Amino acid sequence: MRETAAAEIAPESIRAFRVQAHHLDRKLPAGAEEAAASVCGFQNSPPGAWETALWNRVEGCTLQAAQSALYAEKRLLQAWSVRGVPLVFPASESGVFLAPLAAAAGETPWIYTRGIAAALDFLGMAFDELLPLVLRAAEYLETHTVARKEALDAALAEIVEAALPAEKLPLWRAPSMYGPRQTVGGAVVSFLLRPCAFYSRVVFGARDGVHPTFTSFQRWTGRAPETPPDAEKRLVQKFLHAHGPADPAALAAWLGCGQRQAKRLWQSAAAETVPVRAAGKARHVLAADLDALRTAVCDTGAWRMLGPHDPYLDLRDRTVLLDDVQKQRIVWQTVSNPGALLCGGRIAGVWRQKQQKAALSVEMVLFEPADAAARQSLEQEAAQYAAFRGAALRAVVFQRAG
Repeated sequence: MRETAAAEIAPESIRAFRVQAHHLDRKLPAGAEEAAASVCGFQNSPPGAWETALWNRVEGCTLQAAQSALYAEKRLLQAWSVRGVPLVFPASESGVFLAPLAAAAGETPWIYTRGIAAALDFLGMAFDELLPLVLRAAEYLETHTVARKEALDAALAEIVEAALPAEKLPLWRAPSMYGPRQTVGGAVVSFLLRPCAFYSRVVFGARDGVHPTFTSFQRWTGRAPETPPDAEKRLVQKFLHAHGPADPAALAAWLGCGQRQAKRLWQSAAAETVPVRAAGKARHVLAADLDALRTAVCDTGAWRMLGPHDPYLDLRDRTVLLDDVQKQRIVWQTVSNPGALLCGGRIAGVWRQKQQKAALSVEMVLFEPADAAARQSLEQEAAQYAAFRGAALRAVVFQRAG
């Protein structure tokens, strides 16, 4: 790590730099879907969130072009990745977005697998005992494509049965303690599919109507997965470029892993970082980004309609984007997050859409006064978004937050 005095970075500089890093200051040229998704991937929950993220970053992006890049050209790939979410990223970088996420021996299981404890206790089996069995069962996807997540859970649970001792079978087939229409075995598979994705054993395929399909990386792309030797460092560099200044705890939150794993991954890129201070706290940034971070500025009057779970909103230092804690609760909710209205890198409101057939209405709740020019800009954004979704804009309704 290069020694340097820890400079204090102002919130407005952090916002401006992140806006640029996320390509929200100036859209990428048409056809640059891979470059947009390469920054840190696009979460696809709720379904379609990744499409809205692309629309915000690629000039003239159409829904057809976005879906073609994922399903037809396969330049993009969807798989369970950071935080266990469905993530869309360049297929050529799967080794960066997947392989480094696999926990090493002795590292805490990921946040989304911790709920498996009740099933493990019921079965009297260990996490490290069952994961290899599910990984082997997932080889089924090298020659098959399965529609619907519930069907995938059931299919792999049945394959795992062949490797279980006879006394475990009644427990494996017992009704799940997590919900109806599921066995304990199906629940175990459901938890462990995320780690299976890190080994490229399962990715999302083409949609079957409204339902996802699942297969292996090789079956979907036609080539074997490859992991570059610097994959861990590249993943941490992506995080720091998109979300710095940060620290290992913030990396752990973004990845959804334990602190021990986060610290190990952090070290892979530590030599590329320099210390800074943000809000009076010690943080790090990539050394290559420091000068740009110090001098970054953005158009304070530019508005963007970010979708729910846009990657720009992903980090825990929420006061950088919105310093009102009460309003933070409006933006970041437990479920059903709204979209965020971005103005000069700040969150200046939220929005939700209602679509009926071919007509779309947008409700915008503003956190601060907006003049006629600002409202006109937002109405234009809404009209462009409606066109992206193949709908006519019926109405834009403005409200002020209480």
